[in-house]
Amino acid sequence: MDARDLIATARILAERGSSQADLRRAVSTAYYAVFHCLAATAADLLMGRRRDEAWHQVYRALEHGKARSACENKRAMAAFPPEVRAFADAFVVLQDARHQADYALHGRYGKLDALAAIDGAEKAIETIKRADARCRRSFAAHVLFRQRPPAGGLR
Repeated sequence: MDARDLIATARILAERGSSQADLRRAVSTAYYAVFHCLAATAADLLMGRRRDEAWHQVYRALEHGKARSACENKRAMAAFPPEVRAFADAFVVLQDARHQADYALHGRYGKLDALAAIDGAEKAIETIKRADARCRRSFAAHVLFRQRPPAGGLR
């Protein structure tokens, strides 16, 4: 799943904006663009750009809730550069927006709401790509793997 394709789809839905379903789907798709960007980044940096079974396994290992918790871990996130922290913040905001769009049926969305979510997703994707590959790899490990204290206990 290509994040750019999801952004383009979200824009089509938002621009059409003929129904609440279009606008809600646009917001939801904006989040999925960020999610799939992170999954692909993790697979590419941890497994290489080969699209073999191991690459797919890493891609599919990303979990929405665990990724969010990792992004909200202020102590751990403080070690990352601003580009990575900005992406993590956008991930959380967009996940909240997706939940609202998909499950809070009482709210109404306007075209500007959907476009703001899409712009936020696009900016987050551009921002994470500017971060050093080593930092992105470390972030991928952070969101994929459970944190454990160092061998021999905490120091």
